[in-house]
Amino acid sequence: MIYNEENIILKLSYEFALAIVEYSETLEENKKYVIARQILKSGTSIGANIREAQNAESKTDFIHKIKIAAKEVDETEYWLEICRDSKNYPFDITLIDKIIVIKKIITKIISTSKKPINELSN
Repeated sequence: MIYNEENIILKLSYEFALAIVEYSETLEENKKYVIARQILKSGTSIGANIREAQNAESKTDFIHKIKIAAKEVDETEYWLEICRDSKNYPFDITLIDKIIVIKKIITKIISTSKKPINELSN
């Protein structure tokens, strides 16, 4: 399921993972270890699951793996909101902006992937 042209969701999820690694390090510098660990795991898992979906064995497998990435998006968004709304937590609003874009693309991928092939050409 990998395409020759640039795959925007692979690119965005990879760039987001790099940003999450940096943000997690900032949280650790501020002794916010528990959330740093949670957000690092869920935030980097998004791209890992999307990349794994590129080698899916079937359309159903592809959709399943992308749905796992969508769950990781929701979890990461939750942790980002906790950081945003908690006192004494460093926060970068661009992370929320980035995850919203990723969420929209993943939602579109799932809905498009569920359509029969003959519907996609119309």
